[in-house]
Amino acid sequence: MTTQPLRFLRRGQTITLHNVPPDRTLLQVLREDLGATGTKEGCGEGDCGACTVVIAEPEHGALRYKAINSCIRLAHSIDGMALWTVEDIAQADGSLHPAQEAMVQCHGSQCGFCTPGFVMSLFGMYQNSTCQGQSISRADAQEALSGNLCRCTGYRPILDAAQAMAQLPAVRIDEADVLQKLELLALTNRAVEADLAYKSPRTLADLLAARAAHPQAQIVAGCTDVGLWVTKMHKHFERVIDVTQVEELRQIVSQPDGLQIGAAVTLHDAYSALVAGRPQLHSFASRFAGLPVRNSGTLGGNVANGSPIGDSMPLLIALGASVVLASERGERELPLENLYTGYRQNVMAADEVLAWIKVPHAGAEFMRVYKISKRFDDDISAICLALSLTVDNGVVTAASIGVGGVAATPVRAVQTQAALVGQPWTLATANAAAAALRAEFQPISDMRASAAYRTEVMGNLLQRFWLESQGQTQINLATFDVEACA
Repeated sequence: MTTQPLRFLRRGQTITLHNVPPDRTLLQVLREDLGATGTKEGCGEGDCGACTVVIAEPEHGALRYKAINSCIRLAHSIDGMALWTVEDIAQADGSLHPAQEAMVQCHGSQCGFCTPGFVMSLFGMYQNSTCQGQSISRADAQEALSGNLCRCTGYRPILDAAQAMAQLPAVRIDEADVLQKLELLALTNRAVEADLAYKSPRTLADLLAARAAHPQAQIVAGCTDVGLWVTKMHKHFERVIDVTQVEELRQIVSQPDGLQIGAAVTLHDAYSALVAGRPQLHSFASRFAGLPVRNSGTLGGNVANGSPIGDSMPLLIALGASVVLASERGERELPLENLYTGYRQNVMAADEVLAWIKVPHAGAEFMRVYKISKRFDDDISAICLALSLTVDNGVVTAASIGVGGVAATPVRAVQTQAALVGQPWTLATANAAAAALRAEFQPISDMRASAAYRTEVMGNLLQRFWLESQGQTQINLATFDVEACA
């Protein structure tokens, strides 16, 4: 098997690399093949941000910039895109880019190892915000930088730098030139070989044909988990099928009964669409890993992966989401929780792919989703609990509860739902439901939490849900007002 040449723009020039293995990471290509050693390897799992680079693709006639983790991103996935590393953003005369200069002026670099990653996240913010005439608030900066860790505890000056960029002389990329070169790159004749080791189909029909022809190939849809199999488990994939360029699956369509989210839509875009209809989900969405992970990972990949501690699935279960599986034989739709049969196992046939996630529009329900983790930002959940309740004249008429971290798969709390529906929404009902929730699952103990902790916290969160439904706000850090309690 062969791979077609990997081509992307860097410093305004087309880079062409031959014989890049299908499972070679972007970080390996940058450091080992191109000598771009400013991009650092820290954790090798998308947690620390030292490897952050920025990519850009055309979107609605303009460039859209995304900070991503190069350590877990497969190199071939950026074919046809523009790329910037920390070496690429200074001016031709050597003057620093505002993202770099602001870090200098605000004393944002200490030991310096994390600095290239922070600079590139700042560069992405600059291109998407400051260059568009938008100011960067402290909260915006904190969210955008959440995927970067500073081991010298230097966050305050780095946040200062994010806000200081707008006060420095503006630096602009010639986007018209980049767009033109990307268009030419896309139009250039590509090798047409049936046995390519890395396939990146552009249409759903081509994807389904590739899947039918190669049912054993590794499907990737952002690679934020498969990338770990490469970097941490040293797995080798001889054949890869990448779904992220399938045009039909890159779209979010609003239909009369809800949103249809393509499997190739990034986590950032998918959650933005969900938050638009349900603003109460904003805090949870911003805690789903760091922005570089959300810029690469896809909702379809997260769902198909089926990790019992994946945060998307409990939320989607509570929202009543369904999934559409597609193959050359046709399509079928089923409730999301029915997708899973065991730990990282599902009902998909060898020739099927997960194509869409359908989410009903928001109604009159009261909804909350809780993520419990050891670290507030950029951490994996010990428990994720999503609850949606419809109350009519003081009586619970509908309940939908999704839970992660308590079983081999993401699950629906069927018994707890039954304990709620038809009951008056009172403290007694909430306490009874909390007891039912604690009894419904038998979680395991692991490095993130003990079984006893998970069981206790599940019930506690349902009681917190009751308090929040009664208008209480001084019960969690997101809404706690220190001055009001003084």
